[in-house]
Amino acid sequence: MSMTFRVLMVCTGNICRSTMAHQVLQQALTDLRRNGENLDVIVDSAGVSNEEQGNPIDRRAARVLRDAGYTVHPHAARQIRPHELGTWDLILAMTGHHRSNLVRLADMAGVERAENGELGDYSTVDIRMFRSFDPHSSAGDIDVPDPWYGGHQDFLDTLDVVERTTPQIINHIRHALAH
Repeated sequence: MSMTFRVLMVCTGNICRSTMAHQVLQQALTDLRRNGENLDVIVDSAGVSNEEQGNPIDRRAARVLRDAGYTVHPHAARQIRPHELGTWDLILAMTGHHRSNLVRLADMAGVERAENGELGDYSTVDIRMFRSFDPHSSAGDIDVPDPWYGGHQDFLDTLDVVERTTPQIINHIRHALAH
């Protein structure tokens, strides 16, 4: 029986960081399928806030992704809801603040946090920092930089973090699906 691995990227408003990470991981998985490796994965993104609800990906994030060769799929920002936490196998928070919000929501929903939990077990969720998979992160440098208030280079820097982290996320998914 094949299991589906479900991963959710979470940032503040779901128009920059989480959406960029979602698009990059989705395209990496599509590229793997084209090369004969079919990992059964569902990827999505959400925000901890509803301030951008319904808005598309930030135009600057979309530009940086397109310029780097990524397909930018239609997107409508959404806020994560407590009842959905258990439906994800892995939730990746972009900052410690986002992680704290997710932990609080999981507690409200009665969903236990379990690292490397059973796939499809809706009573648990693995909530981690996105950069916990980043080979260049350190204990004091674990947040994904927020490009929102910056310029083009800030979006490029965020994409750099996402791109170098995505292969390690894929390796984690491979391992989870193999067990």
